[in-house]
Amino acid sequence: MQKVMIVGGGVGGTTVLNLLSEIEEFSIVCMADTNEAAEGILAAKERGISTVSNWSSALDKGLDIIIDTTGNPSVFNKIKKDMDDQTILIPGIVAHILTNLFEEKNRLINKLENASAKMDLILNTTSDGMIVIDHNGYVIMFNDSAERVSNTKRESVIGKHIKDIIPSSGLLRVMETKQREENRRITLENGMDFITTRIPLMNAEEEIIGAFSMFKDKTEAVQLAEQITDLKEIQTMLEAIIHSSDEAISVVDDQGRGLLINPAYTRLTGLTKNQVIGKPASIDIYEGESMHMKVLQTKKPVRGVNMRVGPKHKEVIVNVAPIIVDGRLKGSVGVIHDVSEIQALTHELNRARQIIRTLQAKYSFDDIIGASEEMKLPVEQAKLSARTPATVLLRGESGTGKELFAHAIHNASDRKFNKFVRVNCAAISESLLESELFGYEEGAFTGAIRGGKIGYFEEANQGSIFLDEIGELPANIQAKLLRVLQEQEIIRVGGTKPIPINVRVIAATNINLEQAIGNGLFREDLYFRLNRMPILITPLRKRKEDMRELAEHLINKINQEYGRSIEGITEAAIHKMQIYNWPGNVRELENILGRAIIFMKLNETIIDIQHIPDFIEAIPLKQDKVMTKPSAYVSGKPLSEIIDQYEAEIIQEAIYTHKGNKTLTARALGISVRNLYYKMEKLEL
Repeated sequence: MQKVMIVGGGVGGTTVLNLLSEIEEFSIVCMADTNEAAEGILAAKERGISTVSNWSSALDKGLDIIIDTTGNPSVFNKIKKDMDDQTILIPGIVAHILTNLFEEKNRLINKLENASAKMDLILNTTSDGMIVIDHNGYVIMFNDSAERVSNTKRESVIGKHIKDIIPSSGLLRVMETKQREENRRITLENGMDFITTRIPLMNAEEEIIGAFSMFKDKTEAVQLAEQITDLKEIQTMLEAIIHSSDEAISVVDDQGRGLLINPAYTRLTGLTKNQVIGKPASIDIYEGESMHMKVLQTKKPVRGVNMRVGPKHKEVIVNVAPIIVDGRLKGSVGVIHDVSEIQALTHELNRARQIIRTLQAKYSFDDIIGASEEMKLPVEQAKLSARTPATVLLRGESGTGKELFAHAIHNASDRKFNKFVRVNCAAISESLLESELFGYEEGAFTGAIRGGKIGYFEEANQGSIFLDEIGELPANIQAKLLRVLQEQEIIRVGGTKPIPINVRVIAATNINLEQAIGNGLFREDLYFRLNRMPILITPLRKRKEDMRELAEHLINKINQEYGRSIEGITEAAIHKMQIYNWPGNVRELENILGRAIIFMKLNETIIDIQHIPDFIEAIPLKQDKVMTKPSAYVSGKPLSEIIDQYEAEIIQEAIYTHKGNKTLTARALGISVRNLYYKMEKLEL
């Protein structure tokens, strides 16, 4: 046994102490360190090892090895000079390397033990008996299930030759032939029957290193086979699952004949089992082609196909998938969704979104479609304005997307996480406009709610406010808005105390403000305040090269709203639309595409030229329109309803004549823009 002294009681010395204490070939006779409270000194005392403050006092102990862990060259040289010639001096770095190697060895041993434990856990969890032999035929593994099935203890098997355990075992034969044997029957000496699978074990050089056998009690195997082959029970379970579903489901065989439907299918289509089972897959179709037959032909699933089914001509969306077992087509299963339910849910979702979006911007610059030069300039200007707090004035014809730009500017600014409040200045009556914009104090007027109410500007504090139709503001409101822009504060109706606000104003108009200033309808000083960052949005007729990209974007939007699956539009249809001048701009384009999609058949997926109306004939010109004299009386209708009917026709005619411009329409009819909006809402135009 080698006598060892460790010099240095720090971390290194403590590690060497722990290492050598586990090795029987070494006897640590002394630990030396000038610090009596050093970690190594305390650890040595706990082990009953002698400790000294000066290593030289222990040189007479007949030492075989001295390990210097101080890392001090002068100490190392001093020990080397004073020690006996028969003593070996090991520097701390060597001890450190040996320690690391020892720790790595322990880590690998632990890793191997953990892996072995995991493997044993996996093998012992399986319900199949397992036995493994090495290349000499000796048993090296016998799992828990093998103990249970064979009624033999593991201790009596491990290390014995397989022939001594199971004389009739074929594992030795498997090692000789290198061929696996599956589902073979074997009978033990105690009369127990097993079904076994034997597999040779080979290394990377394909050398035999052993053999592996999985076996199951024959009785259990027979029971399992009976369960697997009990098709009636499986069919019953499948039917129970399908019948419990609220989704309408139909299943057909590989010839397209009905196999199974559930009650939800009968409720939706109105067809019973007797009308469907054994009948062709097209039996339930009123409009469209059979998706079951299409799937059986292509072996590929289809999704989101619009059809009409059953005696009630129910509009549905169909998803169908093939049933493939062991690579062979066995039939298909279809799930049918009621479009009316989807539309109702969509409507509710849209209502919820509308409530949220009143205080939230929903569009970004990614939603502004168009790569033409005419569109790039306003987009770049809008992106620039988003990075500044300046007031923005959006100018352009009706339907060009001024509100879309306002949303995008807010969402690209540093105010995007705050409110975005939208106000249509022409849609609010003049008597309410001031209180809606600036709020009011309690008791400000008859009907004022208790505690007063904040206005749109206060609601938009720290965010943005979008003032649409800014040219329709009356003179007194223009003066108050000018004060807001100049002083960044508002005074509520009936109040006297200014309220500071921090609001980004984005205004929009489709009228000629310069002309309105000349006519005395718009304040010049307010115009200069609003016009710091003017952005002119190009009408559609000046950027017709964007027509295809716009049309495809709008088709996707309409698909979601109407539950359709229109895939695109032809070049002929695009060309026809490019000939037209689009007085209603993008809003009119969306209207035309929506109308085309509504009237398309359910099996049509591409918008073609015949789906696009003849614009010149479809929209009446003023000089060609002849007003017909209305009849004096319509039987069964009250006078008010008859008057509303003809008033609606007159307003529609005026709007067509002025190409959708509400300001010009109101002026021509001799009414205010607010009155026009009121009548349009009342008459549902």
